[in-house]
Amino acid sequence: MKFFIDTANLDQIREAKDLGVLDGVTTNPSLMAKEGISGHDRVMKHYVDICEIVQEGDVSAEVISTNYDEMIKEGEFLASLHPNIVVKVPMIKDGIKAIRYFTDHGIRTNCTLVFSAGQALLAAKAGASYVSPFIGRLDDISTDGLELIEQIRIIYDNYGFDTEILAASVRHPMHIVQCAEIGADVMTGPLSAIMALLKHPLTDSGLAQFLADHKKAAESNS
Repeated sequence: MKFFIDTANLDQIREAKDLGVLDGVTTNPSLMAKEGISGHDRVMKHYVDICEIVQEGDVSAEVISTNYDEMIKEGEFLASLHPNIVVKVPMIKDGIKAIRYFTDHGIRTNCTLVFSAGQALLAAKAGASYVSPFIGRLDDISTDGLELIEQIRIIYDNYGFDTEILAASVRHPMHIVQCAEIGADVMTGPLSAIMALLKHPLTDSGLAQFLADHKKAAESNS
């Protein structure tokens, strides 16, 4: 499973990169604003900065428009910024039409704000590179987001769709593990969820014991 980090924070992206597990980045206007990045030129430069850190991984950059013609204009510009840019398009009628256009013109896409298997099927039919079901937001309304991942996996496997399932709105480490178990191709979430995979109390206590035993052995030999 690929690990993407969902942020616009360059330091966090570098940290994930240094950890050796970073496969890509997803971001959006809200995350840009959170980092104080505003204005068209600054936002576009920030996308390029992210791409240069990630190097070989995909970076999703989101269109703001909800109108087909404007989406095409925006998406083509975003794709021209860097070869690693994947154009993020919302799951709406004009969005599906735009995904088909981008697919036909060699531009990779990420269909975002997916909350049903039917939406994921439409995105795959249109040729989306990625589909992003938001599992955490479904959990928030007492719906099983992981069950949606399972449904999409079955449908895509049934018909051999190339669209990758990008589990989005991942909130915690168990989301990551469960998504891996049921066959999500990619997960995107905060750095904190990825780092939490490192932690286990038995690892901590075991390491403390090893170090204590080593210290005793060293003292007895001195």
